[in-house]
Amino acid sequence: ICKHIKIFLKEEVMKLIVGLGNPGKEYEKSRHNVGFIILDSYFNGEKWHTKDNYEFLEKNINNEKVIFIKPLTFMNLSGLAVQKVVNFYKIPTEDILIIHDDLDLPEKTVRFKYNSSAGGHNGIKSIINSLGTTNFTHLKVGIGRKFSSDQKDYVLGNLSKEEITYLQNDKFKEMINTFICDGTTVCMNKYNSNGE
Repeated sequence: ICKHIKIFLKEEVMKLIVGLGNPGKEYEKSRHNVGFIILDSYFNGEKWHTKDNYEFLEKNINNEKVIFIKPLTFMNLSGLAVQKVVNFYKIPTEDILIIHDDLDLPEKTVRFKYNSSAGGHNGIKSIINSLGTTNFTHLKVGIGRKFSSDQKDYVLGNLSKEEITYLQNDKFKEMINTFICDGTTVCMNKYNSNGE
């Protein structure tokens, strides 16, 4: 996966990858479940384990432990699950990647951002409140602003088959692995069209 192998002599290094969404079959294809869909595709049908208020998988990638989680708290309380994992494993917030939908980005557009505000996203707002910081990385996936009535109905509305196929593209797996192996700055330079 990685072009280089890091050697750790002291403390174990660990990263946390969080996909945001809502639990339940009625939400599994919704725009708000972008994070869940991308992580499910990353693991290609592998069974998730359930603990407390989240589903998780642990992997060893690039000689370090990587924790992947999908909060089961519903979007507005995502921070409760993230905080529990961060506190248990003592993960520095700069080693966290949150994958989520973004209304302000056009469809099929992605942006890596670090130390970013919630921008009206209730899941991110909950995470910032729970962790007490904005010092983590976002992988923002654009869903556009095509709603003519209620924003809530739009984000909970279903993605098209074409949109789901896009989210299951191996490019997202590559992005996640680049974050794990090389960090946020490399991701921004490689995947953000304007390098920001």
